[in-house]
Amino acid sequence: MQASEPARLGRKRTLPSCPNPLFLKWLTELRDQAKEKGQKTQYTYQKAIQSLNKYPLPLRSAKEAKILQNFGDGICKILDEKLQCYYRDNGPDAPIHNLPKGAPPPNSQDNNLDPSAKANQQLLILMTNFCPLSLFVCKITCLLDSKKSYLQKNVNGDQDKNGRGGRKKKREYVPQKRSGGYAVLLALFRESQNPGSKGFMFKMELQAEAQQFCDKSFTVPDLGSKYTAWSSVSTLIQKNLVIKTHNPARYSLTEDGLAVAERLDSEHVKKSSTEVDRARNKGENEDDGASAEVIDLTGSEDGPDEAHASSEADNLPDHGKNSQGTSGKPSAGCLLPGTYEIILCVDVIETTGGSHHRKQELVKELQGNGVLFDVRKLNVGDFLWVAREKVSPVPGQLQVPVGRELVLDYIIERKRIDDLCSSIIDGRFREQKFRLKRCGLRKPIYLVELHGNAASHQSLPEKTLQQAIVSTQVVDGFFVKRVQDVRESAAYLTIMTRQLTKLYQNRTLVCRSRELEGDQVGQEDRAGIPSCSLISFAEFNHGAVKNKCQTVKEVFARQLMQISGLSGDKAAAILEHYNTPQSLVTAYDHCATDAEKEKLLSCIRYGRLKRFVDKALKLEANRLVNSTMTRDSKPCNHK
Repeated sequence: MQASEPARLGRKRTLPSCPNPLFLKWLTELRDQAKEKGQKTQYTYQKAIQSLNKYPLPLRSAKEAKILQNFGDGICKILDEKLQCYYRDNGPDAPIHNLPKGAPPPNSQDNNLDPSAKANQQLLILMTNFCPLSLFVCKITCLLDSKKSYLQKNVNGDQDKNGRGGRKKKREYVPQKRSGGYAVLLALFRESQNPGSKGFMFKMELQAEAQQFCDKSFTVPDLGSKYTAWSSVSTLIQKNLVIKTHNPARYSLTEDGLAVAERLDSEHVKKSSTEVDRARNKGENEDDGASAEVIDLTGSEDGPDEAHASSEADNLPDHGKNSQGTSGKPSAGCLLPGTYEIILCVDVIETTGGSHHRKQELVKELQGNGVLFDVRKLNVGDFLWVAREKVSPVPGQLQVPVGRELVLDYIIERKRIDDLCSSIIDGRFREQKFRLKRCGLRKPIYLVELHGNAASHQSLPEKTLQQAIVSTQVVDGFFVKRVQDVRESAAYLTIMTRQLTKLYQNRTLVCRSRELEGDQVGQEDRAGIPSCSLISFAEFNHGAVKNKCQTVKEVFARQLMQISGLSGDKAAAILEHYNTPQSLVTAYDHCATDAEKEKLLSCIRYGRLKRFVDKALKLEANRLVNSTMTRDSKPCNHK
């Protein structure tokens, strides 16, 4: 066996930059033809050329090029046709990986590549060639040295006379003025400058505060488009100007976003002051040049009344005029008396599906009683009431602006006696009550339709159904209203609508976030006065989605409620001390004896009466945790 020849360190042979020059030549011709005709396919061919330049292996047919990016069926079919013509002209054994004599180099743009890119490209080609190991290692070393020298040249010596780097600096992203991103940055910055700022904003309040700085709507897309001003938030997150955390989402500024927003805010304030000065100077000039005989046709005869109304607006309580913007208008989340109307919202399931005639009877009864109602999708409950802002059509616009909606603290779950029986059997009864408690509304109502003696003809005993109804009222704290049929249900909804309209007619309503409002009942509720701090309908319906992402605490609550006899109040009491399964298991691990484990939950009180957790439930929870710990500690036997 002959010894391998030593590697030659002299002049290296020139390596082809692309192993498929024939395909590259044809693609270049197609691109040039499309460019001459002004066709947009020139960009498609250019992308295919770039993909082919990066591929280091030879291709035997155009079908093999389908694995490359930007190579579709159309380009591969054209290349296959040209390849067949090439074989007919030059024979079936004609080489396709070498250009014919006299053909121009198709990859002339590669001369513009920097040495680093050329070194990487040649390195890929070398890896596909079968050469002796010593020669291969030597060539790799030479290529890496050339790349290293090029990088050092860029770092140390590639500077111009002014001391600036040769490469262009990446341009900083600044949103366009009066755009969605511009408005969001300004709203977040001004919120962060408030003394009592919480450091973040929820989606609804962010949209409300940012609307005054934007020309487009944050909720309603333009005619013929599906995008709103809120769509630009994804760009802000991608540019690392805004960060999104938690569920429901909380939006806050990053360090880069704070710097950009501060600059935009200073420019906004400067321009606003300039416009005010310009308007003042213009007004003074008009007053100087106007004669005494000119009559002001725009003046109002109700000047004193308007002044009196403005003074009354200044004397409104703080919750009615807080969060005012720079324009001096009331907050976007505030509804003044007389600017809204109370509307009954009916779940779409209550009007469609099942017995269509029976469900349409409810709609007809409400219409006959003159109730103002709206049928929509409710993620929890069957009926609720909203305070909808009164809006007028805007001249020149096709669509009427969408009014703001705040949800009143009353929600109704309607149950026929047969539906109540089936929901107890399949488990929906407990789940629906659990979701009603967590929906953010303080006054849940259970509307039960008895339909005579229908309770005695169900699959469950009548005593069981009556016990479930009483338990809902006494244990869960719901208000239970018993009616006989659909007509009485419609009558109850009519009376409730009229009573709520009277109750809220002279009150200023303020929008709040459900995250910032606890379950505590304020002084107004204890005094019989309805709460005027309400959540928006969009936030309510979004937070009540059944299959939304849940936290570990919420999943643990569901798991605890699977234990027989463990109600929502008992599960909530346990979660106050141990909010995750891991924390409960860790607490059991710290117990030295079984007696201590049994007494671990004995100090926990639940409900209004602050009773202790039942002994049977403590033993059942202890058994469940012990079985879980035993199962996790067993080794897995893999055969």
